[in-house]
Amino acid sequence: MKHHILVKFTAGTDVAALLEPVRAIFAETLRIPGIHGLELKPSCSDRPNRYDLMIVLDMDPEALPAYDVSEPHQRWKSEYGPITEKKAIFDCM
Repeated sequence: MKHHILVKFTAGTDVAALLEPVRAIFAETLRIPGIHGLELKPSCSDRPNRYDLMIVLDMDPEALPAYDVSEPHQRWKSEYGPITEKKAIFDCM
Protein backbone atom coordinates (compact mmCIF):
# COMPACT_ATOMS: atom_id res chain seq x y z
CA MET A 1 0.00 0.00 0.00
CA LYS A 2 0.99 3.64 -0.30
CA HIS A 3 0.95 5.58 2.99
CA HIS A 4 0.70 9.29 2.14
CA ILE A 5 1.46 12.01 4.68
CA LEU A 6 0.56 15.50 3.52
CA VAL A 7 1.99 18.28 5.65
CA LYS A 8 1.36 22.00 5.81
CA PHE A 9 4.00 23.67 7.94
CA THR A 10 3.47 26.84 9.90
CA ALA A 11 3.89 30.14 8.05
CA GLY A 12 7.49 31.15 7.51
CA THR A 13 8.91 27.61 7.63
CA ASP A 14 11.74 27.07 5.15
CA VAL A 15 10.44 23.85 3.62
CA ALA A 16 13.43 23.43 1.31
CA ALA A 17 15.74 23.39 4.33
CA LEU A 18 13.67 20.60 5.91
CA LEU A 19 13.73 18.18 2.99
CA GLU A 20 16.98 16.38 3.73
CA PRO A 21 16.50 16.14 7.52
CA VAL A 22 12.96 14.80 6.97
CA ARG A 23 14.24 12.38 4.32
CA ALA A 24 16.89 11.14 6.76
CA ILE A 25 14.26 10.38 9.43
CA PHE A 26 11.97 8.55 7.02
CA ALA A 27 14.88 6.66 5.42
CA GLU A 28 15.29 4.94 8.79
CA THR A 29 11.79 3.46 8.39
CA LEU A 30 13.09 1.42 5.45
CA ARG A 31 14.67 -0.91 8.03
CA ILE A 32 11.20 -1.88 9.27
CA PRO A 33 10.17 -5.21 7.71
CA GLY A 34 7.49 -4.61 5.10
CA ILE A 35 8.45 -1.01 4.26
CA HIS A 36 9.89 -0.98 0.76
CA GLY A 37 10.16 2.58 -0.50
CA LEU A 38 10.12 6.28 0.29
CA GLU A 39 9.33 9.39 -1.74
CA LEU A 40 9.31 13.04 -0.68
CA LYS A 41 7.43 15.42 -2.94
CA PRO A 42 7.61 19.13 -2.11
CA SER A 43 4.82 21.29 -3.44
CA CYS A 44 5.47 23.22 -6.64
CA SER A 45 2.84 25.82 -5.68
CA ASP A 46 3.42 28.53 -3.13
CA ARG A 47 -0.21 29.23 -2.31
CA PRO A 48 -1.63 29.58 1.19
CA ASN A 49 -4.27 26.89 0.61
CA ARG A 50 -1.75 24.24 -0.46
CA TYR A 51 0.11 21.66 1.57
CA ASP A 52 3.92 21.95 1.55
CA LEU A 53 5.13 18.37 1.42
CA MET A 54 3.92 14.87 0.61
CA ILE A 55 5.76 11.92 2.10
CA VAL A 56 4.91 8.54 0.57
CA LEU A 57 5.92 5.23 2.12
CA ASP A 58 5.44 2.06 0.10
CA MET A 59 4.63 -0.64 2.62
CA ASP A 60 2.80 -3.86 3.21
CA PRO A 61 -0.42 -3.12 5.12
CA GLU A 62 0.84 -5.37 7.92
CA ALA A 63 3.84 -3.03 8.45
CA LEU A 64 1.65 -0.10 9.50
CA PRO A 65 1.44 -1.02 13.22
CA ALA A 66 5.24 -1.39 13.44
CA TYR A 67 5.68 1.93 11.65
CA ASP A 68 3.25 3.67 14.03
CA VAL A 69 5.33 2.76 17.09
CA SER A 70 8.74 3.08 15.44
CA GLU A 71 11.39 5.45 16.74
CA PRO A 72 11.64 7.40 13.45
CA HIS A 73 7.87 7.97 13.36
CA GLN A 74 7.84 9.13 16.98
CA ARG A 75 10.81 11.43 16.29
CA TRP A 76 9.06 12.86 13.20
CA LYS A 77 6.05 13.72 15.33
CA SER A 78 8.03 15.21 18.21
CA GLU A 79 10.49 17.23 16.08
CA TYR A 80 8.15 18.42 13.33
CA GLY A 81 4.79 18.42 15.12
CA PRO A 82 5.43 21.86 16.64
CA ILE A 83 5.88 23.42 13.18
CA THR A 84 3.02 21.52 11.53
CA GLU A 85 -0.11 23.55 10.93
CA LYS A 86 -2.07 20.71 9.30
CA LYS A 87 -1.50 17.11 8.36
CA ALA A 88 -3.53 14.59 6.37
CA ILE A 89 -2.93 10.86 6.14
CA PHE A 90 -4.20 8.80 3.21
CA ASP A 91 -3.60 5.10 2.59
CA CYS A 92 -4.34 3.41 -0.71
CA MET A 93 -3.39 0.35 -2.72
